[in-house]
Amino acid sequence: MDPPQHRHAVVLFSGGLDSTTLLWIARSQGFDVTALLFRYGQRHAVEVEHAVALAGALGVDYRIQDLDLRAIGGSALTSDEVAVPKDRPEEEIGASVIPATYVPARNTIFLSFALAWAEVLGAADVFIGVNALDYSGYPDCRPEYIEAFERVARLATRTGTEGGVSLRIRTPLIDKSKAEIIRWGLQLGVDYSSTWSCYAPVFRGGIPLACGRCDSCFLRKKGFRDACVPDPTRYA
Repeated sequence: MDPPQHRHAVVLFSGGLDSTTLLWIARSQGFDVTALLFRYGQRHAVEVEHAVALAGALGVDYRIQDLDLRAIGGSALTSDEVAVPKDRPEEEIGASVIPATYVPARNTIFLSFALAWAEVLGAADVFIGVNALDYSGYPDCRPEYIEAFERVARLATRTGTEGGVSLRIRTPLIDKSKAEIIRWGLQLGVDYSSTWSCYAPVFRGGIPLACGRCDSCFLRKKGFRDACVPDPTRYA
């Protein structure tokens, strides 16, 4: 990956395994990072608490953006009327059928906010932890989607139209397996016990535990197993 010419970068950050690794990667590559967190009505909002703690541990600036995607619904993550799929066979995860946990246009919405903030901050780079290998089959995690959004960013910004520095969407994890991501993160010093991935947390005594049965938990467990690394996650 080319070294950054403009050091400031916005990182889309959820506190999950992928985005936490992404944050550490951006810092290791010399970027002055600002993390953008979203509280969008997700049923697993506990991830925001983990993201805040992780950003604080790394000493990076962050901003929490509040959105109400529950008003739109259409996803198991933002509607109580749609159940989070659990115990799906491995061959179904990442298949052509888009799962109920897909949030309509979520990455487009998130990237649009990141684009606006990057332009205000004078940042030329936005990092997003999309992955097209070990993932649940979301259409907005594919390389062609990222390429299309990058073209939009160049057309829709002042710097892009006035001949300045065009925004670059950086996706260092897009072709990595979960095991490769975990190994990379461990090399950078990521504490995965502080990350949160589960879509359907179980609370016991007020303490959130990962369900161990949703797609995200399955991919997380598989990643640690394939990496031959102990999984530090507390499952219900």
